[in-house]
Amino acid sequence: MHDETKAIHIPNRRLQGSVAPPIQLSTTYEHGPDGELIHGFEYIRGSNPNVDDLQTRLAALEGADGAVAFGSGMAAGSAVLSLLAPGSRVLFHQDLYLDFRVLAEKVLPKRGVLFESIDLSDASARSRAFEDGVDLVWFETPSNPLLDILDIEAICGEARHHGADVLVDGTFATPVVQRPLALGATYVLHSLTKYMGGHSDVQGGAIAYRGDSTLASALTEARRLGGGVLSPFNAWMISRGLQTLYCRMERHCANAQIVAESLERQEKVSRVRFPYLPSHPSYDIARRQMSSGGAMISFELAGGKDAAIKMAANLTLFINATSLGGVESLVEHRASREGPKSTTPDNLLRLSIGLENADDLVDDLCSAIASL
Repeated sequence: MHDETKAIHIPNRRLQGSVAPPIQLSTTYEHGPDGELIHGFEYIRGSNPNVDDLQTRLAALEGADGAVAFGSGMAAGSAVLSLLAPGSRVLFHQDLYLDFRVLAEKVLPKRGVLFESIDLSDASARSRAFEDGVDLVWFETPSNPLLDILDIEAICGEARHHGADVLVDGTFATPVVQRPLALGATYVLHSLTKYMGGHSDVQGGAIAYRGDSTLASALTEARRLGGGVLSPFNAWMISRGLQTLYCRMERHCANAQIVAESLERQEKVSRVRFPYLPSHPSYDIARRQMSSGGAMISFELAGGKDAAIKMAANLTLFINATSLGGVESLVEHRASREGPKSTTPDNLLRLSIGLENADDLVDDLCSAIASL
């Protein structure tokens, strides 16, 4: 069965003949007088039919042994980190989502977990880091917001040789564009708030994994005890979003390619960061492990920070907002969003390319650039 079909028909559950799955909002379920689970569910913090259905669908799309859904991407990532014992060591890529960087700095030391951030695209730096012992390697590819592309297969091979697990944050790519588990990753993290939900109106997260029931139980327990539970309604909304994920991503990615190529022709743009442009330093890797360039673009303006902020203000179709992956196109000056500790160039704007007509998006960008 093709992935586009799986997104619509897995799980194939028809309750009372309904074509659209119902939302099951009950917080508690009948059990036997001896505590036996008659219907397979006990309490909403453990699981729920809508959450189970979403997990089944996510696992199918990722080619995973299983998936565990959470209330947010942060909750999903935190659950993986909670499995680490004191004395464990985590190796992060240097371009890391801001809140995970804050989590690492503020929380991991209190748990006795060591971490280091390096340029994981540098094979020599990776080799030196592995010599010190590593339990978990964690990276985004494409990364947020610099659109770094990391060689998943190469890093996973090295990690496996040294006995380390690998978590790949696949939020920017989705399983439509990239399948990290097939390239050797242990975990794939998704913020379901983004492309999976697809309409900027629902929050969720998930971990898809390679492993046995022991790992599934550990992640499920981390969710139950940590409280990062996904509501039935949100699970239902995200499942509905997944049904159109493949056709949406086709349009998102096609639009992004057109926009990126147009931006690269602009004299006032000093650099465009997009994986499927030959100018990207990891273009060959992107072509090997991604089916398209995705739908996120970051670019830098020759006029510096003031030019970037002015351009963002002069856009009419692109909405100044954080997040990504909805039907509408968004623009964000990431350095301002990240604050004084930001390592993002202050002349950089990040674009989330939506489903509008690509020509309209190009016209909007060109008009804003011309105003500088």
